[in-house]
This record gives sequence, structure tokens and C-alpha cells, in this order.
Amino acid sequence: MKLSERLRQRDGEDFQAPSGSDPLGPMRERAQAALFARLGPRLYDSSVTESELRSVVREELSKVLAAEAIPLSQEEQVRLAAIVFDDILGFGPIEPFLGDPSVTEVMVNSDSSIFIERDGLLHETDARFATQDHLRRVIERIVGQVGRRIDESSPMVDARLSDGSRVNAVIPPLAVDGPALTIRKFSQDPFSSGDLVRMGTLPLEVAEFLDACVAGRLNVLISGGTGTGKTTLLNVMSSFIPEDQRIVTIEDAVELRLNQRHVIRLEARPSNIEGKGEVTIRDLVRNALRMRPDRIVVGEVRGGEALDMLQAMNTGHEGSLGTVHANSPRDAVSRLETMVLMAGFDLPVKAIREQIASALNLIVQLDRLSDGSRRVTQVSEVVGMEGQVVTLQDAFKFEHAITGGGMLHPTGIRPQFADRLAARGIELDPSVFGGYPMAQGF
Repeated sequence: MKLSERLRQRDGEDFQAPSGSDPLGPMRERAQAALFARLGPRLYDSSVTESELRSVVREELSKVLAAEAIPLSQEEQVRLAAIVFDDILGFGPIEPFLGDPSVTEVMVNSDSSIFIERDGLLHETDARFATQDHLRRVIERIVGQVGRRIDESSPMVDARLSDGSRVNAVIPPLAVDGPALTIRKFSQDPFSSGDLVRMGTLPLEVAEFLDACVAGRLNVLISGGTGTGKTTLLNVMSSFIPEDQRIVTIEDAVELRLNQRHVIRLEARPSNIEGKGEVTIRDLVRNALRMRPDRIVVGEVRGGEALDMLQAMNTGHEGSLGTVHANSPRDAVSRLETMVLMAGFDLPVKAIREQIASALNLIVQLDRLSDGSRRVTQVSEVVGMEGQVVTLQDAFKFEHAITGGGMLHPTGIRPQFADRLAARGIELDPSVFGGYPMAQGF
């Protein structure tokens, strides 16, 4: 879009209001208010089953509609009942988006707008919450289902839906313009390595290379920005772990779904209303070391647990996996240094870097391109130390095309850990590192 067009849109010349208002809107709002008044605490009574609650809502709704004395056709009654059910028992206007498999993220900005992500691109919808109170009730219902709470004393929460979708909610006074709700959805059928190859996230040769690295018990860190697909790739790489190994996963909110039989899933816990009972990722990493794990998988490294994870990798827990927010493998190393210092120990920088160089074997970088696609853009081996610097060596690197997109190329350099894999009976085909471009997808 040209600058002049953007300026006209900003000034309102090309602005188009959302499509026409719902004629049932006023009646829906009155019906909702009446139902909340009639049902009261029963809406949040955990002893009442979903079917019982639906029966009560249906009965009370018929009374409300009768009291309205407004003639409605059968189609209008069914439509109104469905809307009210979604508002009272579901998630209101975002319910259709949560059921749409093509939608990967839902973003609610108070009662003013709802955005969705589809195919990696953002789209504004015509859907709206009726009021901020309506949105607040939906947020309370979501967090209440997983035993979390949100109120003025604790106005920010991370939670998850029953299908594993990740939820973040912020309410006033932190959210100045009204409650904000963000839901990142996850596919009911977890992506496989074949799916990522078909979507062009990485070439088949690189998928097989990563499979060999996991089977060979290399310590791998997945790096990338927000929404680049780190958790998806971590789930796929974790699926390469052999069935006969004990896996302990550690997450802030459970998202990984592994199909192996011997998996122990640990989830961090926030403090209670009295400010007690918090269990952090770092607590869980330390506890996992006492659980006789063959592999430790950390959903996201974001604090002092980086030190414990590196120590675990350096003390016999080979083949561990994790993710970190960073824009490049070099930035990932720098972030690890910072997070180790967050553990509260006054360690020399050189000692921290030696820990990183000794613990990590591979860093996989993910990026989201301008067209919304998510790609592996760099696969870097952690070679060791050279003076005061952690040395990285690219095995694969993405080259952007002038017209958009690009290709992931092998650099022609054979990783030093290839001999270590060969000692475990895993041979890497030398042609994988041959310096020619590989097809992205098939």
C-alpha cells in the first residue's frame, strides 16, 4: 500500500465501518442481563454439570422471551438462543473463531475490536463483545476452569483452555482501555515433521538432520521471536525421542503433546490469593533432576532456570531440548548469559560462556517472513570457545530472495559433532551439507 493511501485511511477518507448492527442485539443484551440476574451463582457452581446448566439456561431463556412479548420466527428464536448460549455458557462472539481450524490466534482489544490470525496474517473481524463487563465475565470463566483467578489484586493471568490453547488476559488497572484477551490456538492433531516439510517450514533433509541430532542425544535450543512456531517445532523434535526413554517436560502452561508412553508433564503454578504457593519453572527444573529423566524438555527458558538447565546438560542429561526468545543464534547465546545472571549468582562472564559452550550443541533459528510463513532460517552448531567468545558455525542458512521468500542452503561445512553421532551408530549423509539449495517443501 502506498503512503498516500495509508494517510487517507488514517484521516478517515477510506474508512468503512463494520457491517450493519445485529437487529437481535438489544433483545440479546436484555436476555443476558435477565439470565444473569435469575441464575446468579448457579452459573459458576462447579457441582452443576454442563447439561444441567444448559437445561436451566434454556428454561430461563424461554421465560425471558415470553416476558419480552415480541413475536419472533422459529429461525430467529433458534439464532437468539444459540447466541445467548455462547454468551452465557461459552466464549461469546469469539466462539466461532475458536471452532475454526484455520484461525491460529484470537486477539480481543476490550469491547472495541476483535482480531484473528489466519495463515500468519492479522485480520480485523466485525465481531464485538457487547460491553467490557461481558468480556470480563468470559475471561473469568476461562481462568476459573483451570483454577486460576483474575481480579484487581491480580490483574494479569496466563491460562489454557481444555484443548491446550494458550490464554493471556489483562484487565484494568493494568489494561487502561479495558480488558484484553489473547488466545493462541493449537491444532487438535499436533503437527508432524512431514507437516512442517509440506508447509515449507524446513526442507526434508533438514528434518532428517534434526531427527538424527535428537536421536544422537545432542542438546538443542530452538530460538525465535513471538509467534514464529518455536513450540510447534519443539513438539515435533520431541517426537523424535525414542519410546524407551523417560521424558520430563516443564512448561509455564502445558502446550506440548508428546505421543511417547513414558512422559511426565510438569506445569508451573502461580501464587495463591495470599501470595504463597508459587512453583516456578526453575523449581521444576531442579526437581526434574531427581526424577531420573533421560530427557528434559523445557517449554521456554526465560529466567534463572537457564543456569539449572545448562548444569543439567553438563552433568549427564544429554539430549535435552528447550526454546528461547531471540532474533538469532548469537542473540540466543547472549540471552542465555543474561538469564544465568538472573539466577542470583555472581558468576564471571567467561565461566557462564564456558557453561553454554560445553552444554549446547545446536541452535535452530525460526523466523516469520513478511508473507506470514514460518521458516527455519538458521541451524548453527555451538563449536566451543575462542578466547572470550562462544563460537558458532552455521550448518544451514536461509537466503532471502529479492521477490520474497527464499531458500535454506547448506553451508558446505560438516558439523564437528558428526563424529559423535557416528560413534552412536548414526551416520549423516555428506551430501546434506553439500552447498546446494534444498527444496522448501514438496
